[in-house]
Amino acid sequence: MPTAFITHPDCLKHDMGAGHPEQPARLSAIEDQLIASGIDGYLQRHEAPFATDEQLARVHPIEYVGAIREAAPQSGTVHLDPDTAMNAHSLNAALRAAGAGVLAVDLVFQKKNSAAFCAVRPPGHHACRARPMGFCIFNNVAVAARHAMQSYGIERVA
Repeated sequence: MPTAFITHPDCLKHDMGAGHPEQPARLSAIEDQLIASGIDGYLQRHEAPFATDEQLARVHPIEYVGAIREAAPQSGTVHLDPDTAMNAHSLNAALRAAGAGVLAVDLVFQKKNSAAFCAVRPPGHHACRARPMGFCIFNNVAVAARHAMQSYGIERVA
């Protein structure tokens, strides 16, 4: 059974500015290494869907989700905190990053893939319940874990 590789072109469009350590080049470097190592041929590729408000609300208050939608700029960049910024494409990228984790859980629990890797941006392991943090807008890892718990009856996630 192949490993799922979940990503989306929207994740490349999230850019927090020149010199910021969390760059779109991170995803390009992953792709390059997969090709160079020959692993690429063993992966089953999937496009990351948008996470739903229901999925996000399992982790974040719906008011927070709404505030992120409101903060998303039509152009330019807005800083949510000193480390985390959004451009006009960041909301879609963040929704797809969280949705990738949900899809990964589904693919593994439905035994369509033995494992899954989500190559997404913005990252999602530092965001708090009601505030962004550490380059993260939504806590993608927590969204995936709660999805596993709610949809598949898992009691604990390591």
